[in-house]
Amino acid sequence: MFVNTFWSLVPAIIAIALALITKEVYSSLFVGILAGGLLYSGFNFAGTMQHVFVDGMIGQLADPWNVGILIFLVVLGSMVMLMNRAGGSGAFGRWAVAHVKTKAGAQVATIVLGCLIFIDDYFNCLTVGSVMRPLTDKHNISREKLAYLIDATAAPVCIIAPISSWAAAVTGFVDGANGLTLFIRAIPYNFYALLTIVMMLTLTFSATDFGPMKKAEKMLEKDESEHKEHSSMTGAEDQPHPPVSEKGKVIHLVLPIVVLIISCIIGMIYTGGFFEGESFVDAFSNSDASVGLVYGSVVALVLTIIFMVATKVLTFTECMNAVPEGFKSMVPAILILTFAWTLKSMTDSLGAKEYVAGMVENIAGNHALMSMLPAIVFLIGTFLAFATGTSWGTFGILIPIVVNVFNADLGNELMIIAISACMAGAVCGDHCSPISDTTIMASAGAQCNHIRHVSTQLPYAITAAAVSFVAYIITGFIRSWAICLPISILLMVGCILVIKKMDQGKDSSLKA
Repeated sequence: MFVNTFWSLVPAIIAIALALITKEVYSSLFVGILAGGLLYSGFNFAGTMQHVFVDGMIGQLADPWNVGILIFLVVLGSMVMLMNRAGGSGAFGRWAVAHVKTKAGAQVATIVLGCLIFIDDYFNCLTVGSVMRPLTDKHNISREKLAYLIDATAAPVCIIAPISSWAAAVTGFVDGANGLTLFIRAIPYNFYALLTIVMMLTLTFSATDFGPMKKAEKMLEKDESEHKEHSSMTGAEDQPHPPVSEKGKVIHLVLPIVVLIISCIIGMIYTGGFFEGESFVDAFSNSDASVGLVYGSVVALVLTIIFMVATKVLTFTECMNAVPEGFKSMVPAILILTFAWTLKSMTDSLGAKEYVAGMVENIAGNHALMSMLPAIVFLIGTFLAFATGTSWGTFGILIPIVVNVFNADLGNELMIIAISACMAGAVCGDHCSPISDTTIMASAGAQCNHIRHVSTQLPYAITAAAVSFVAYIITGFIRSWAICLPISILLMVGCILVIKKMDQGKDSSLKA
C-alpha cells in the first residue's frame, strides 16, 4: 500500500521538518525512522520493532562500508586530539594569526585548503576543520561560517575532481560508456559545484552575509560567550581537558596531516589494485574508499604517536589517553550518522528509489520536455538527495536512467549535460539535508551545533541552487559550456551583489 509511492519519502520529510522546527536532531531522526517502520509493517508493533532495529539499525551497523567510515571517524578524532594535546593546533593558530592578517584572508585560506583536499569529502571535512579552527576562531569567524566553508568545499570539490572517491563512485554507475571520460566531460556543466565555489569567494571578498548566517556572525561579534554554547555538535559546553603541551610547534600539526593525506591516498589506490599492476587512475576508479581511508588513517595514527613520543611533546601514556578522548569527541557525529543511515534504509525499503526512477523515466519519455530534461533532473536529484541524505544513492538511481535514455551515446551533448545535472542535483540536496553524512561531518569538523549549521547554510545553498536551475534551463537549449558557464558565473556574482544591496537597504531603513 505504501511501497513505491510518495509515502516512501514521508519518513525523511518528517525527520527533516522536525529537525528544522525543533532544532533537535536525535529525536527528529528517530521519529522519522519510526514512521518508516510503521509504514513498512502496516502499523504492526512487532513488525515495526523488527524492521527499525534489526533490518534498519543493526543492518546498517553491520554494513562493512559504514563500519569502515565509523572507524575512520574514530581514528581521525584521536589524531585531532593528539595534535591538540601536543600543542600543534595552538602553534599553528599563533603562526596563522601572524601571517594571515584579515578575516577575509582566513576564509580564503579555509577555501583553498578545502579545494586542495579533494580526495574524499569525509576526509576533507574533518581535516580542514581541525586545521582551520584555530585560525578562524582567532579572526572571530563563527563556527557556523566555518562549517559552511567546510561543507561547501567538500562534496562540491570532490564531484569536480577526476581523482576522488566521488569520481570512482560515479564512474561505477555508468554502464555501456567510458565512465571516467563521461565524468571529465561533465565537469564544466556541473553548475552547482562550480557556482558554490564562486559564491564562497564572492561572499568573502565582498564581505557579504545574509539570513541566519549574518545573525550568527553578529552574535559572535557581540558576545563570544553566547557563541561558545553552540560550538559543539550537541550544543553542550566542552568538557575540561588535560593541559596542552607547551613544547608543541607547527610541525606537530602539519606533519601528521601530510602523513594522513599521503597514507589515505596510498590506502585507496592499494584497494583499487595499484600495487597489482593497475594504473593510478584505474586504481582510484576501482578503489574501496571506506577500506582505503581506514588503512591510511590507522597508519597515520601510529606514525603520529611515534612522532609525538620521539619529539618528547607527549609521553606514550599521554598519547594513549588522548585516543579514547578522540573517540568521545566523535560520539555525536557517530550517533547522527547511525540514525541517518537507518532512516535511509527505511526509505529504501519503502521503494523511494523505484518511485523516483519511475518519475524520471516518464519525463525522459516525453520528447517535448527533452531540452528541459537537465533542469528537471537537477530538481529531482536535489529533492531525492535532500530527502534521503545521500548523494551516492542519488547517482545510483538517476545516472543509469539517463544513460539508458540516450543509449550511452557519448556524442550526444544533452546526455553529458543531463548526467552533470544529476551529479549537481545530488550534491545540492546533500548539501542542504540535515541527514546527509557530509553535512554531519562538516558540523563535526567545525565543532558546530548540527542544526545551527544546517539552518545557516540553507539560504546560501538555495541561492546557488536557484542560479544553477536557471543555468540548466539555458544549457538545455544552447548546449555549450563555453557559453553557459560564464553566463552562470555572472548570474551568481550578480545575485550576491543584489542580495548585499537589498540587505544594506533593509539595514538603513531599520536604523532610520
